[in-house]
Amino acid sequence: MSDAVAHLIFDVESIADGELIARVRYGDEGLTPEEAVAKYQEERLEQTGSTFIPHTFMVPIAVVIAKVSKDFRLLDIKSLDEPGFRPHMMTKHFWQGWEAYNMPQWVTFNGRTFDIPLMELAAFRFGLSVPKWFDESGYKSRRNRFSTASHLDLQELLTNFSAARFNGGLNLAAQVLGKPGKMGLSGDQVQSYYDRGELMAISDYCRCDVLDTYFVFLRSMVMTGKIDLTRETELVAIAKQWIESQQETCQACADYLDKWDDWHNPWQSDEDAVLHAATQHPDTQDNAAQDAAIQDAASQTATVQGVDDVNGVSKEETKATTDASPVGSNASAATSDTDQPKSDAAPSKPA
Repeated sequence: MSDAVAHLIFDVESIADGELIARVRYGDEGLTPEEAVAKYQEERLEQTGSTFIPHTFMVPIAVVIAKVSKDFRLLDIKSLDEPGFRPHMMTKHFWQGWEAYNMPQWVTFNGRTFDIPLMELAAFRFGLSVPKWFDESGYKSRRNRFSTASHLDLQELLTNFSAARFNGGLNLAAQVLGKPGKMGLSGDQVQSYYDRGELMAISDYCRCDVLDTYFVFLRSMVMTGKIDLTRETELVAIAKQWIESQQETCQACADYLDKWDDWHNPWQSDEDAVLHAATQHPDTQDNAAQDAAIQDAASQTATVQGVDDVNGVSKEETKATTDASPVGSNASAATSDTDQPKSDAAPSKPA
């Protein structure tokens, strides 16, 4: 059983760059960074119903990553540059760690439209080189819109690349599985927590999101046929044991366990066979019935032939005896038609 990291499940929390907002949006107004952020949030609330600021004006303030093995076991969870939470160091560890683990698959929930672009822009902002991510291999590029081998966005998987909307987000997906979902903090509150200096609370919130994402990832692997429900149940139990082992030193793990609930499994032990029989294609059922009828007819033919052999009379011997009989060929034919078993007759077509 290898502990090599094959998947990196991550989540990013971010704060607004007040100085950048003041320069770009309110250059002639002489606003302080705090004033610029507050004004922009008011505008966003009026325009969109949320105070959330676009990622182009943001920097990461918490990055939490779960390391997952090839067989989907949870190995560890790390909050980058904790307790310093320096944006430039978190960005460096994020990209260099990905290369150090031999470029495993990123796994996110809505990460293609927010988390990954934010971390790419952070590399741009802080002057970091990530050539293995920004390759130039065309449609095979790791940044390809539909490249799930390098980045699996679970929201895109569940919406067929945004063909549908996933109302409820990660919170809903996690609670469908009995997991906590959002617990007392949401993304649009991160800025106010940062302003109050509650950086550890932001990291804990991010860690819980990563745990939710891991369990949604496992169920997605069931849905896509990578594992079955039995294996998922085993992996969930392994993960819960890991969380329990961390709760003494990790407040987020303790809080997560307090809200933990087990998924209600509706399947009974004998329902798989019933479901299989009920969902067989009619053509498949007809073919199976025909095969069974043919095999039955062949079995009966073999049984009749076996009776002839036991009585010491084969078809060839019967024919020879009839031809030599003084009764003549007409009598022989009558005997053959009425008394001899029709062992070589073709079986009738099954109904």
